[in-house]
Amino acid sequence: MSSPVHSFTHGAAAPVSCYTRCAGYEIHYMDWQPAPGAALAGTVIAWHGLARTGRDMDALAQFLQAQGYRVICPDTLGRGLSQWSRNSRDEYQLRFYARLARELMEALALEQVHWVGTSMGGAIGTVCASGLFEPSLKQCILTLTLNDNAPELAQAALQRIKSYAGQPPVFETVTELEAFFRTVYRPYGWLSEMEWRKLTETSTRRLPDGRVTPHYDPRMIEQFTLHENDYLIWKHYDALELPVLLLRGVESDLVLKPVAEQMMQRGPGARGQLSWLEVPGCGHAPALNVQPHFDAVLACLQNRPSTPVRQG
Repeated sequence: MSSPVHSFTHGAAAPVSCYTRCAGYEIHYMDWQPAPGAALAGTVIAWHGLARTGRDMDALAQFLQAQGYRVICPDTLGRGLSQWSRNSRDEYQLRFYARLARELMEALALEQVHWVGTSMGGAIGTVCASGLFEPSLKQCILTLTLNDNAPELAQAALQRIKSYAGQPPVFETVTELEAFFRTVYRPYGWLSEMEWRKLTETSTRRLPDGRVTPHYDPRMIEQFTLHENDYLIWKHYDALELPVLLLRGVESDLVLKPVAEQMMQRGPGARGQLSWLEVPGCGHAPALNVQPHFDAVLACLQNRPSTPVRQG
């Protein structure tokens, strides 16, 4: 089994925790810059999944930083250290997330980026790269990695996600919350003991009564209850004109194989711009924390042919 990156690469700069204003909200992001004096290979926006935070991208960001990339890992509105929405009904949906992405890129003066998105982060990348919500972004995104995300998601899996995300559990101790995370995120694949602890500590908030719960706004589930077809985004996928990598967990219940096959026949797939790789040992979604995952993403960024992802 390949091991994750546990310590900073020699000579690399430590990531910086930053805040900026986007669409009237304070948005938090981690900024991973290459070592001083190193040639910049490009900039990557790495966007997390539905109920997660940008810290999920630490291992991938550290690897890409060592390859000369600057990596920006935001916390979505209502997650992690970013503010919560004041208008959840209208703002917890892909159209508003695309606006946040545009304003984040403008705030950081990013003219062109690669996009790596896990689950929801992949959907945000798709609607940004299509240009249908934010036309100025269509030419700004160079490549798109979809980590277990597709323009159509399995309804049974969406129901499963809604069952736990809409009513986040509350525990007396962080240890109990970690046990919950280890169960619900088992499909991520192999994580070290250190990674499970970090995943927990970077996505925990303490309630006024002292108990702990996952670090997100429960109202973000309104994206599903009020915008039922928000993740049905074939028109955005069909409009993509850039290299796309689909990383699908072999055991994924969210991205079904018939949908991936349809992706190969439409949009970038029909134009020969889609690479589809099955990731063994994972369901929804691969943790992007081991070397085979890193290599697949890097091949997409460099617009090289991808090789099958194998564990070990």
